[in-house]
Amino acid sequence: MNASMDTGAIVQSAYSAPRQATDLARRYTDVRAETERLCAPLVTEDYGIQTMPDVSPPKWHLAHTAWFFECFVLTPFVRDYSPYHPRYHYLFNSYYETVGQPYPRPRRGLLSRPTVAEIYDYRAYVDAAMLSLLQALPGIMPSADEDEVMRRTLLGVHHEQQHQELLLTDIKHIFAMNPLRPEYQQRPTDRTEARARSTWCEFDAGMRRVGHDGSEFAFDNETPRHKVYANAYAIASRLVTNGEYLQFMEAGGYAQPEHWLSDGWTTVRQQKWQAPLYWERYDGRWWHMTLSGMQPIDEWAPVCHVSLYEADAFARWRGKRLPTEAEWEVAASREPTTGNLRDAGYLHPRPAPTTAVPAQLFGDVWEWTCSAYGPYPGYRADKGALGEYNGKFMSNQVVLRGGSCVTAGEHVRSTYRNFFYPGDRWQFTGLRLADDR
Repeated sequence: MNASMDTGAIVQSAYSAPRQATDLARRYTDVRAETERLCAPLVTEDYGIQTMPDVSPPKWHLAHTAWFFECFVLTPFVRDYSPYHPRYHYLFNSYYETVGQPYPRPRRGLLSRPTVAEIYDYRAYVDAAMLSLLQALPGIMPSADEDEVMRRTLLGVHHEQQHQELLLTDIKHIFAMNPLRPEYQQRPTDRTEARARSTWCEFDAGMRRVGHDGSEFAFDNETPRHKVYANAYAIASRLVTNGEYLQFMEAGGYAQPEHWLSDGWTTVRQQKWQAPLYWERYDGRWWHMTLSGMQPIDEWAPVCHVSLYEADAFARWRGKRLPTEAEWEVAASREPTTGNLRDAGYLHPRPAPTTAVPAQLFGDVWEWTCSAYGPYPGYRADKGALGEYNGKFMSNQVVLRGGSCVTAGEHVRSTYRNFFYPGDRWQFTGLRLADDR
């Protein structure tokens, strides 16, 4: 999903489920409504702010996700469909060069118009056309076209769920740049008193199969399923905590070049990093920005908002390493896709439960791996404009796994491949240690 996930993996291998247009229409309606529910705490002034090039204004997310359906479903498949506004195709195109020149990403925050109200009207206009189309299926066009409409609609639903996650991530950055440190939501009551110690989960050497088998929805970068050989290894039973990361900081980790990759050490000096993003120290205590405003650091919660460089440096400092994405997937494929995901409502990483081993594989934070983001053996990008979603971004980025506390629960799976540049920190990213056996 790259720097803002809208530069990410959003192409499925084949349409599979839901198979009925009525089910798909219901799914479409639910996801579209959820996006607008996530915007309910915002005021008009919040919608247009862009705090850095990687952050998009909330109203841009609202418009772009409507544009996706208008561009890839309604315009090509509905005869005489009239786009809502002739310039929206330019303003809300993210990076699809084959369908037209996109509006420059760093300038999205300069758009005072269209207004927030006009963008909500745009969404309603697209929704009416989409539901009319889906409710008329099947029988209004050749079956191959109907299958493609359903495939693209399901793809658009998953695309919108990615933007829901981005929406919360970007709101957090926007609010963090405000000296008032506003709250997106009140801090939920958390009665968890888990204090899970980290142990090792061991795996024997052998040939494994990884990647999606095509039985349900998947983005194309999860395919094809293929064999990998893994040496004997172990992964930690839980994520690295704030308290453990504080030990690295207090030991001078940010001042010791021997722990850092060369590019990472250069970045640390240039950016003057001394702690994870959003951390601040005052009155002798570390605090950090959350979606519930400034909160004291919980030493047992997973460390969050660290780059690949920081994750790798911590692992080296501990004499360990980050897992490969295949090692992570082998471990996660045995576990249920449950955890502290967005559905739980915390919107912040939580301490690991004491019962599950391995714990926190899904939710809390996206976990950095040491695997470069590239194609699986036999990978082929989708044809046409939708093929731009994945293949062209397979360069200079690193894979993350597992989802975060702002990821929709139905959106994660053990084969899901997220990806970011190694210096990115504004996403909910953390780490789990691995070791050789």
